Amino acid sequence: MANVSHTRGDIASHPDVSEMQARYARMLGGRDVALVDGPVFLLGLYCAVSPWILHYTTSQPALVPHNLIVGIAIGLLALGFTRAPERMYGLSWAMSALGVWMIVSPWIVGDGPDKGVILNNVIIGGLAVLLGLVCAGTAAKSTPKP
Repeated sequence: MANVSHTRGDIASHPDVSEMQARYARMLGGRDVALVDGPVFLLGLYCAVSPWILHYTTSQPALVPHNLIVGIAIGLLALGFTRAPERMYGLSWAMSALGVWMIVSPWIVGDGPDKGVILNNVIIGGLAVLLGLVCAGTAAKSTPKP
């Protein structure tokens, strides 16, 4: 009878060891920003629900769908950073652009916003710019040089 039991041994003798190591390195290549994915998602979630948390749905009705849409966009970027980092970290600059837009949006989209609305959007925007720059910097650092 043939010996069908699988014995564990050193994988160094496997014929595809170099290909497996290269594939593993590619998979982990973009994960330097893994600790930023969660805060980016939470920032997008907070941005989306902030009109209801701060109760400015009646005083700034134009900013309600605006913050909801921008928050969903930031959250989708975070999910993209998690699912396909090697493809998505190029969009880190888009998150920074969304942050800049959040900073100026109370005066462009809103109608005479009060200090709380302005402060909320400026903090969200500043954090989005900062996290976008961190993602972009780390992606640039981890991109292999030809």
